[in-house]
Amino acid sequence: MNLYILRHASAGLRRKNPILDLKRPLDKEGKKHCLQLAYVLNALNIQFDLIVSSPLKRCLQTASLIGTETGYEAQILNSNALAPEATLPQFQKLLRENSHAENLLVVGHNPNLSSFLGSLLVPATSSEAKIRLRKGSMARVVLTRGPATLQTLLDPRTVRALYATSTKRSRRKTSRK
Repeated sequence: MNLYILRHASAGLRRKNPILDLKRPLDKEGKKHCLQLAYVLNALNIQFDLIVSSPLKRCLQTASLIGTETGYEAQILNSNALAPEATLPQFQKLLRENSHAENLLVVGHNPNLSSFLGSLLVPATSSEAKIRLRKGSMARVVLTRGPATLQTLLDPRTVRALYATSTKRSRRKTSRK
């Protein structure tokens, strides 16, 4: 299974009121990043069999934008195993329940996503690997027997650079005077 772990895109500043923070949407920069990431994923010919998201609005919006732009037509599943208070056993159960998917995209929050990713990459007897997932970062992990293998880590800056270089015109602009 190819597991794609995506931290939700930018949603502005955290709200002091926890109830309002649950409903915090993506900001303009976050939506723009989602469209750029989807463009890069399409260029890499990556399709998802299943998308699972945290139930919070910013994750659902991230998952929806990525899914729509990459041609995903099925329903996006909500899971508390990706919520901010989720635990590693809940995440592992989510992976077991969806092991039938060849390309699985999960969208969630930090710090638990970074922790989950780190725990996948090292044997159970060791401590977890430290990996930093910025907002909008995506990791591709191949899950086989034994510890998982990190194949790709797309940082938002890398996505912006790939998007910018792939959308430039092939011909130089010339001025007509």
